[in-house]
Amino acid sequence: MKWYRIKTAAQGLARLARLPPDDKQACIDAYRFFQRMQDGEQTSTEDETKAVAAYYKVLNNLLSIFDLEKLYIPPQFDERQGLYGNQLLCEQAVLEELSLADPAGSHLLDMGCGRGRISYHFATLTGGRVSGYNIDPNQIESARDWAAQCGMTDRLDFEVGNHHDPLAYAREVFDGCFSFQAVWPFFKKDELDAHAREMFRVLKPGARYACSEYLLTPHFDWDDPEHVALHKLFLPTLAATHSMYPADVCAALERAGFSILVSGPSKSEAWPLCEQKRDLILMARRAIRTLQAIRLMPTWVEETLELLQTGGEAWTSAEKAKIADLNWRIVALKP
Repeated sequence: MKWYRIKTAAQGLARLARLPPDDKQACIDAYRFFQRMQDGEQTSTEDETKAVAAYYKVLNNLLSIFDLEKLYIPPQFDERQGLYGNQLLCEQAVLEELSLADPAGSHLLDMGCGRGRISYHFATLTGGRVSGYNIDPNQIESARDWAAQCGMTDRLDFEVGNHHDPLAYAREVFDGCFSFQAVWPFFKKDELDAHAREMFRVLKPGARYACSEYLLTPHFDWDDPEHVALHKLFLPTLAATHSMYPADVCAALERAGFSILVSGPSKSEAWPLCEQKRDLILMARRAIRTLQAIRLMPTWVEETLELLQTGGEAWTSAEKAKIADLNWRIVALKP
């Protein structure tokens, strides 16, 4: 695993070096776009989607250097485990919530699959198949490469896809679907129903949806200036465009035909792991500033890490105050 992490970090650096300057600037512009949204600028779903894709094109490579290849921070179930170990525990917990009758014969859908590493873990645990889609072609390329390296192209399938479009799958083909901080932060409230109906359409009767998703808690108050100030800082760091309450999401799922089995906060906090990554980024920034001083590192890297660190610190404050949750749990059943 240590060698894999070193290799992944090296690949991330190489990919960043090959990215055109326009892509790197588009990443920073996307972050600024997210910030303007928090200032009240009216934006279209199309422009929001473009900004998310531009941001992730760079972010997925940058964060892979810091052991965040899966692009999510789980609850700290076991303080003896690092980020990766707790990711595995979180993924196992979500898989258990799907309550598969025939794991080896199952076909699951990973919504917002990123580089496909979570899909790979689920396929390994079940012995079945997993399909995934993601908005970023760069990440889908990595997911397909990984499936080929693992000899699992017959069990892992990845496509470029957008939450806001109809899902490119037939009716009632999946035995379950899941997501990790990858679905609900990208919808306006009036857009939730369409996606919930698509989820319902592609699942077989008796199948479940389970997630570990960023949502505001019921304690978040839009009339509280401190809550709003923290939200303004941390939301762009999540590469998110909107924030929903669990009740908003569950209501949409119920209108689509689902029965809600579970809706509750994460079983443990994510902020201890967030702080570990914050400290790692802080150390990296010191080295990067030295390299920038002698013109061996472009300025956009330090600027991007500064934005991530500032937003990450705001997130930690928000989670400690229990006004937001990176890993809110929802389990929904299609009757």
